[in-house]
Amino acid sequence: MCGIVGYIGKEQAAPIILDGLAKLEYRGYDSAGMAIAGEDHQINYKKAVGRLKVLEELTHGGETMPGTAGIGHTRWATHGAPSDVNSHPHFNKEKTIAVVHNGIIENYIYLRDYLMKKGYEFISQTDTEVLAHMLDYYYKGNPLEAITKVMHRVEGSYALGVLFADQPDQLFAVRKDSPLIVGQNEDGCFIASDVPAILKYTRKVYFVENQEVVRLREDHMHFYTIDEEEIHKEPTLIDWDANAAEKCGYEHFMLKEMYEQPKAIKETLMPQNNPRIRGDEITIEELDMTDDELRAIKKLHIVACGSAYHAGVTGKYVIEGLARVSVEVDLASEFRYRNPILEEGSMVIVISQSGETADTLAALRESKARGFKVLGIVNVVGSSIAREADKVMYTWAGPEIAVATTKAYSAQLIALYLLAMKLARVNNTVTKEEYQKLLCDIKLLPDQVELLLNNKNHIQKFANRYIGAKDVFFIGRGIDYAISLEGSLKLKEISYIHSEAYAAGELKHGTISLIEDKTLVAAVSTQEALYQKTISNMLELKARGAFVLAVTNEDNKAIEKEADYVIYIPKTNAYFTNSLAIIPLQLFSYYVSLGKGCDVDKPRNLAKSVTVE
Repeated sequence: MCGIVGYIGKEQAAPIILDGLAKLEYRGYDSAGMAIAGEDHQINYKKAVGRLKVLEELTHGGETMPGTAGIGHTRWATHGAPSDVNSHPHFNKEKTIAVVHNGIIENYIYLRDYLMKKGYEFISQTDTEVLAHMLDYYYKGNPLEAITKVMHRVEGSYALGVLFADQPDQLFAVRKDSPLIVGQNEDGCFIASDVPAILKYTRKVYFVENQEVVRLREDHMHFYTIDEEEIHKEPTLIDWDANAAEKCGYEHFMLKEMYEQPKAIKETLMPQNNPRIRGDEITIEELDMTDDELRAIKKLHIVACGSAYHAGVTGKYVIEGLARVSVEVDLASEFRYRNPILEEGSMVIVISQSGETADTLAALRESKARGFKVLGIVNVVGSSIAREADKVMYTWAGPEIAVATTKAYSAQLIALYLLAMKLARVNNTVTKEEYQKLLCDIKLLPDQVELLLNNKNHIQKFANRYIGAKDVFFIGRGIDYAISLEGSLKLKEISYIHSEAYAAGELKHGTISLIEDKTLVAAVSTQEALYQKTISNMLELKARGAFVLAVTNEDNKAIEKEADYVIYIPKTNAYFTNSLAIIPLQLFSYYVSLGKGCDVDKPRNLAKSVTVE
């Protein structure tokens, strides 16, 4: 969740590190710091509480910290409140070893007590400071030896950048269970937590695997196992457009990424050079499964977190409805600990934008350890889930920077629709005519999403009325309930308004007691068979003083008599309505947050990539 950047090469390191950290600020932003190898075997450093801008101003954009090797960090607090002393980098007593860390050291209390008995003193509340002192304890002039000894003692997750004052011509990267990449161009070598940090400088990256160490020098790098055995790795070429990680004139990344949803949907439907719809057939080559193998799937377990979990809830309705395959959806953080029953004929699907989500990755490993095949639906090529899953289906949304996901969520829905349609085709659970209609409707989604985005003004005006709201509720039935879950999450995570989503039929079982005069309730009603049921729930809410916003299909004019405000979406197949209904809810959340003066792209206490449990 924290951001790490490192550089060693011919150029000045500090400006490059600051530039890279700016691309990773979505990963952590309560404090930032840098350490640069200076002359006379000294490490110069600066730390600052607050956003990265404070560190930039403190160092005049890095100009006051000369040197060609260094490490930097943006922090998302796990141990200790934001403060200068808790900020990274952390050091040994003599400040000759600097460490930046993303992850959690689970046995840090034991290690700290051990080191204190050896005379070491601690000044911070962090687990990371243990690493700096452990490195000092083992360091006898050989950095690689010291690092691997520490790796053998430490339990937990970590991605590290390490700098030794007496070794200014080298930099070290270390990884276990937290994402880390290294890259190279003609001027130097780089460390980063995520691709956008170094996309400006190089497209040739290496994904560091678990319990690997990288020694980086100005013009080359070497990879080692935890036992100091050198290994050979092949680079991955990243084909993202560098501009994709920039705002390109939009006020916020979130707004830009909302407007990129039509493209993300198109690219996921029809990836370049490998379209998934060919004529009248759906071809998902990444599955590498025959029709007989697909028919043999008796149950699917979808495992994910946050918005990806909400996509999975939609996937359950769509797959069960179209393909008649049983689907269970689990929060990844609960999957391992409930000791799930995985029966013969089951396949596990894990969904993650980053491909590095710690709980989802743990669920993948648990499933594989039990001998079950895992399909990963991910957005980042070469990520941990992409590498470790048996099969991978990419969502071609491009880099997503805003903490609140929009385009990656939309792309995940498309991947699940395609999978459902493929299973329905091989299982013969839809007629030829129904299948052709599904194909026609899914191809129309990009243009329909664009139409909704271009009619945003009335949503903005409506949102301005609810800037001061204290509580907002979202209700729906079936797929509309899944849409409500995501709509509610969007609002609460970027505007800090208390928001809840409920299956509409559950209102009378307690929730309706929370409804007060003028409480806003968003009623999602896109499932024609459930129109009247949802209208009945709306009437119950209005009788208790609620103001009802309805999101419904353009042909559902009857709802106007009962709703206080209606947002219409274009007509599509009932299984695909999430892709359209979520757009006005994203826009509503965005404009409420904007009106409140919140930081839309970097909501408090949240990070884009959740890489710790």
